[in-house]
Amino acid sequence: MSSAGPAPVRQGLWHRLTASMSDPVLRALVTATAVSRIGRGVFLTVTVLFFTQILGLGAGEAAVVLAVSSAFGVVASLVGGWLADRWSARRIAFVCETLGGLLLASYALAGDFVSALVLASLSGFFDSVGHTARSAIIARGLAPERRVHARAVLRTVTNLSIALGSGIAAIALALGTAPAYRSVILLAGALCAIGALPLLRIPSSADAPKRSAAPLRTTTGSIDTVVQRERSDWRRRSPWRDPRYLLLTVLSAVFGMQFGVAELGVPLWITQETNAPTIIVSVLLILNTALVVLFQVRVSRGTHDIRVAGRVTMIAGWLMAAACFIYALAAGLPTWAAIAVLIAAMVAHTFAEILSQAGAWGLSFELADPVRAGAYQGVFGMGFSLGALASPMVVNATAISFGFAGWAMLAAIFLAAAAGILWIARRAAAAAAASGHTAA
Repeated sequence: MSSAGPAPVRQGLWHRLTASMSDPVLRALVTATAVSRIGRGVFLTVTVLFFTQILGLGAGEAAVVLAVSSAFGVVASLVGGWLADRWSARRIAFVCETLGGLLLASYALAGDFVSALVLASLSGFFDSVGHTARSAIIARGLAPERRVHARAVLRTVTNLSIALGSGIAAIALALGTAPAYRSVILLAGALCAIGALPLLRIPSSADAPKRSAAPLRTTTGSIDTVVQRERSDWRRRSPWRDPRYLLLTVLSAVFGMQFGVAELGVPLWITQETNAPTIIVSVLLILNTALVVLFQVRVSRGTHDIRVAGRVTMIAGWLMAAACFIYALAAGLPTWAAIAVLIAAMVAHTFAEILSQAGAWGLSFELADPVRAGAYQGVFGMGFSLGALASPMVVNATAISFGFAGWAMLAAIFLAAAAGILWIARRAAAAAAASGHTAA
């Protein structure tokens, strides 16, 4: 008879999520995310159609509104990081996300291009400041081995909530009337504002440590040398003086363009170059969401180790390159074959997304200076926002313009970015090991 103990019980998704709620920081973040992202899902679903069908904006005007809002988000990432290093990140996140929700609700009162542009810019700005403050909260309020897990849990909750919000938004899409659109937008804004309330329950340990507010003077009138050293050390720890982290930010932003492939490239490729029905776009989006919800937490285990984070990012690079080539193969195939190929491509694409996000989270936390956690997360978030801005142009200039050759260009871009991130991770791990041996 075997003396081995009972086999370990495999934990389901719901059990893994609820087990994380014992931590007060993560519990507050999960609660806030679950509520606010329902509102964001409503808004994302109806925004473009509200602009074009209700406000009467042209496609170009709607694109300008969204682009300017994204640009404000880039600036807001830096502002949020700067603020989170100087004041309470909890209160900054609460105030900014509340304001963002109220401004989002104000969309219901918009009547023309100018009002939509102003509201979108302000709402995007405050939402991005709040998001960066949340990243600083995770960096300071959770143990290093728990940070990536927390981001994975929050991303899973985000996807579930956005899916629920999209279902609520379908009411407005089905009715198609201005009152219906404005009503769901008011609901979306209210949910985003209400979702900020749990952030006030986050412990103060998530805030930045106190700094000297003003220079102290000795009896001779000279500035105290302790304060001088503190301020000099503060400037030295800036992410803008960290070439390794800046390179990581750039390469992560490049790889982050894979979201643009899913949001822009794939729908255009399907409708213009394949025989697949248009509805397959929705099927692929649902498949992507389901896989992220099922596997993001599980796949993210261990990526707080920078060596593991580098390896999974390289795997993501190979998967993304494969997805690009598989997408390209769908052109000209019979309908059934095109559908099968596109589904296979989306599976590879989604796992590339899951792995790359896990690797990026691990490296962005572990390679950052903990004293300037807010500034580091702000710079990393800024890079991601810039990648999101550039992705439509890059995808259009490659895959959509040149077909198979363009998809090959994209594959090479993603592989090169992943290889660069792997190189950074290996160098960082070697440096850490050498430092440990020296200290020993």
